[in-house]
Amino acid sequence: MINRLFGRQDHEPTFLLYNAVVLRAREPHWYLEGRVPDTVDGRFDMVAAVLSLVLLRMEDDHAQGAEPAARLAERFVDDMDNQLRQLGIGDITVGRHVGKMMSMLGGRLGAFRDGIAAGDIDGAITRNLYRGEAPDAPALAHVRSELLALHERLRAVPIPQIVEGHLP
Repeated sequence: MINRLFGRQDHEPTFLLYNAVVLRAREPHWYLEGRVPDTVDGRFDMVAAVLSLVLLRMEDDHAQGAEPAARLAERFVDDMDNQLRQLGIGDITVGRHVGKMMSMLGGRLGAFRDGIAAGDIDGAITRNLYRGEAPDAPALAHVRSELLALHERLRAVPIPQIVEGHLP
């Protein structure tokens, strides 16, 4: 992320938003009170969860949200490609890994969409943030509360403000 602050990508429309997503996903409370594993996988899972909520908000206003959502997904792909390369994944397999990550993001997006619509996101949280291993009740309650609160706050923010990186 810091490398991108000084590159040409900092002028692209979703730069501030993507950085806000990553910063929100790296907030310590997810890993402390929420007990999301503070690992490469856990950090990916948290970024994907926050990103999913932002993308769901953009779905709510297709006219204003479709283009920024597509750009945001492209930025996610670019970042994941870069992160994999930094981890030492070779050129030959990076594309396959990024494809898998995009599929995982799509799955999370669907799981959170369905869970929110049904009024129960615990299954989506357990599968997607804890890789199927349910955390203790207080950790799950913390993550549930924080994700639902973020979802509600996002609904009140106009898309142009979100695109500028204003995550409530």
